[in-house]
Parts: sequence; C-alpha cells; structure tokens
Amino acid sequence: MDANRFQFGDFTLDAPARRLACHGEPVGLGARYFDALVLLLRHPGELVTKAHFHESIWRGIPVTDEALTQCIRTLRRALGDDAANPRFIETVPKHGYRFVAPVVAEGSGRGETPPREPRETAGPRWAEVLSLGVAATAGGGAAGVVGGIVYGFASVPADGGGAALSALLVLLALNIGVALFAGAAIGFGIALVPHAGATISPWAAAGGAGGGLVAGALAKLLGLDAFRLLLGRTPGDITGAFEGGLLGLAVGAAVVVANRLSSWRRAALVAALAGGAAGIAIALLGGEMMGGSLALLADSFPGSQLRFGRLTALFGETGFGPLTRLNTGLLEGAVFALGTVGAMMLHERWWRQRA
Repeated sequence: MDANRFQFGDFTLDAPARRLACHGEPVGLGARYFDALVLLLRHPGELVTKAHFHESIWRGIPVTDEALTQCIRTLRRALGDDAANPRFIETVPKHGYRFVAPVVAEGSGRGETPPREPRETAGPRWAEVLSLGVAATAGGGAAGVVGGIVYGFASVPADGGGAALSALLVLLALNIGVALFAGAAIGFGIALVPHAGATISPWAAAGGAGGGLVAGALAKLLGLDAFRLLLGRTPGDITGAFEGGLLGLAVGAAVVVANRLSSWRRAALVAALAGGAAGIAIALLGGEMMGGSLALLADSFPGSQLRFGRLTALFGETGFGPLTRLNTGLLEGAVFALGTVGAMMLHERWWRQRA
C-alpha cells in the first residue's frame, strides 16, 4: 500500500504532515515510533517482521529487540491498545507484528469501512473530564480511609470504650472528607487540561497544582473560620494552599509519568515516590499535613482527647516533633498520591477500552 493518509478506528494519520490525530486532536509520537506506525499501516493484515522494522526504521543502526518492543509498547499506549486483547497491533511471537484493524488509505480503495471526517473538539471532552475527576475523588477517599484508620488507632485512648469508638469514627470521617475534597480538586484540575488520545499533557502537573492550591486555600479558610465562629479561636497554621499546591503538583507529575509506563508496579512506585517526596518537602519547609494539623488542634484545645503519644514514640519523640512530621508527611503523601494516581490510571484504561 503506497498511500500516505490513513483512517483506522477513531484515528487519522497523515504521513507527509507527520501528524497522528484522534477525533481531530493531535497525538504525540516520537519520530521513529511514528515511522513504525506508518510501516504497519502500509501493510495492514500482513506480518511485518522484526528484520523489516530494523531495516526500515533504524536503517542499519544496531539496536536490540528491546528497542522494537518499547516502540510497539509506546504505539499501543498512544492508541489505547491492549497487547492481551489487541484492537490494532497484534504480536506474532518471535517473528514480528501485524496491524489487525481495518485501514482506509486515501485512494487505495482498501479497508472495510469508509473514512470518517475527524470530529473537531474545542477544549476538553466533558464526559471524560467528569469521569476522570470522579475517579480521582474516589482514589482520594480511599487514601482518606487509610489515614483515618491510622490516626484514629494511633491517637484515641485504647481504654476509652464507646467514646474511643466515637472519636475513631470522627477522625475517619474527617480524614475521608478532606481527602475526598483534595482528590476532587486535584483530579478535576488534571482532567481539565486537554489531552489527546492516550497522551496526557505535561501541563497536567500544573493542573494538579492549581487544583490542590485552590482546595487547600478553601479548606484552610473554611476550617479556621469554623473554629473562630464556634470556639472563638483557631488551632493555628493548619494545612492550606501551599501544602495542597505542592501535593497536587506531585500527583499531576506522577499521572503524566505513570501514563507513559507499561508496568502497573512502576506506575505505583512513581506515584508513591512523588507523593512521599512532596510530603517530605512540606514538612521540611514548615508546612503541615493532616497529622500535623490534628496535633495543632490537640495542643490548642487542652480538653481535646487526641493523644499522639503512641505515634510519636515510634520516632523517639514525646511530642509531634520534626521526625514525626517528616515521617507522617512522607506516608500521607505517598498514600494519597498512590490512591489518586492509581484511580486515574484505572480510569484511563477503562476509558480506552470503552472508546
């Protein structure tokens, strides 16, 4: 097939212009990966051998088969394809690859379906924005459950009976509520950044930072106003815009990186490392995560039943000192990022399959 313009699924490829688009939105591909896709499209339904790839794409440059494997993995990710159940690229073990979807090439008359005009879209697709934001909210809520359980059992007296159970439920509800709000703000901030096909824009990191900043600012404002209104004073400098913005930046960056990884374990590791690093940075720069905010609350109101002795003793401190803040910040950031990024990656996989 000698044509240079192709239609397959929801994608169009213009070889002379070196442009791949999904519903009219550009999908980014590296030069060699783009050439590999063109090679497959020019041989629809045919086996393209590894040797053919090496000759046509790398043109004599010595590379290992891993380079070709990474090339196909990237193409599948960009097309929203699945190696186990391929819609576009099928692996022929030990031999090469085959493009299995119907292809319509300009002027060739081949293909099983007529070409469709790309659907031009302006800005984000609202159904995807909504579902991605909801996924991040759910992931944040799951992280809140973990945090609520940990802080509940660590701070509530073991011999408190019914009062201890009530306090545990209060802390659980508080952690879940804050995490749901943060997950929603950061998730929708990321989702509102337009992206094409399976490629999430690096600007998603800025979207996450913006969403986290807004969430943190609102939570701090409303929280301090509530304490001032009900109790006449506030617990101090609780978590706010700075902490939310930094954590949102970490989550957004992790989403961008994780979306380009083929391994779920690597994606989870990236999310945990990014969130943990943000939590450590917040502690080192004098900010407060949820644990520090709860400690400020307990110190500001002598009648509070919150006691963090069992938790701080793990780090050799009698109060909520710098080591406790550093370690709880690391754990909070890692768990929150793991929950939100994991939920968003599951959403992306579901969305591609649905598409």
